Amino acid sequence: MIRLPPPPRDSLLGSLHSPIYLRWQAGLQLGWLFALVQAPLVVSAFSWRWFAPTLLSVVVYLACYAGVFLGPLRRIPFNALAIVATGFAVWPVNGVAIGHVAIGLALLAFAARPRLWLGATAAATLLACVWWAWFGIPAVHILVVALAGIAGGTSNYLYVRSVRRDLELRLSQAEVRRLATLAERERIGRDLHDLLGHTLSLITLKSELAKRLALVDPARAQQEMDEVERVARHTLGEVRSAVTGLRAGDLASELVSARVMLEASGITLQTSLPERLDLPESVQASLALVLREAVTNIHRHSQASTARVDITRNGKDFSMRISDNGRGGLAAHGNGVSGMRERVRQIGGTLAIDSPAKQGTTLTVGVMLAPVLTESAA
Repeated sequence: MIRLPPPPRDSLLGSLHSPIYLRWQAGLQLGWLFALVQAPLVVSAFSWRWFAPTLLSVVVYLACYAGVFLGPLRRIPFNALAIVATGFAVWPVNGVAIGHVAIGLALLAFAARPRLWLGATAAATLLACVWWAWFGIPAVHILVVALAGIAGGTSNYLYVRSVRRDLELRLSQAEVRRLATLAERERIGRDLHDLLGHTLSLITLKSELAKRLALVDPARAQQEMDEVERVARHTLGEVRSAVTGLRAGDLASELVSARVMLEASGITLQTSLPERLDLPESVQASLALVLREAVTNIHRHSQASTARVDITRNGKDFSMRISDNGRGGLAAHGNGVSGMRERVRQIGGTLAIDSPAKQGTTLTVGVMLAPVLTESAA
């Protein structure tokens, strides 16, 4: 089976991805050429006077017709008008050449320029009147030209516009899916950064401690390694949930984890947490990850001796303040801070960083909760 090559992208069939209707129309409109050649034989004997111009018009028609469907889009008007002109040239010796004119006007509408197509239809109708006066063509042909140009052109114009809008909609949907995929990748990247950065630091710290205690206090070393195993297993479950987007966070449990990490590295953690938070699950999950990243930064970079986390809730106002007495100088950018800002922004909150050199760092997160969320949580 012979397979034809795909049409060029910068063509009518290529740009519209070869709709069935266009391919069907492209083939059907070639069938009338048989009538163009044979019809005069019904009313008169063979004569080169009409046969030679008719045969030449067929060659021109095929070349221009292929140009409409397979040539560059910008050349559609040229090819369509060339077919119309060919029809008028052959019309005086072969009345069936009116098909050139009608089809050419209909094809012109594929250019999606209504003024050009309607103007050409009006001009062709006036020229048909001239042909009626000069060459005595039937007067009804004038009406045929006008109706064919308007009806055929309108059909083609509306069809192409509909197909192009459908393609634009598909492209926009594909773009939305692409952006959603990118956003999901970024989310997973932030989640994994927060999860693994915190946990690997804790595992490294406890492993080093167990290594030092292995000879002097084996029981304590065994206890530390058991804790490493517990943390590793817990984090593995969180990583799996993060990848599937099903992981939820909890501020209270995150504070417990933060205390374990900071106290293991010699940093005292003080906390203040209301008895009831009544936060939506999605908001609490994002805040838990912000807290985790902030505590990880304190452990890695602050060189602090004490840290404090104050969480308050006053009606619709929620605030979380994380501070330490370390060296300060925290930059307002980077993977960790950027991730925290993005998470806070997604829940409609604000993040402020105060980190003067050698005076510690304070991160303040503020969230204005919607009343409906508060009531539903209550």
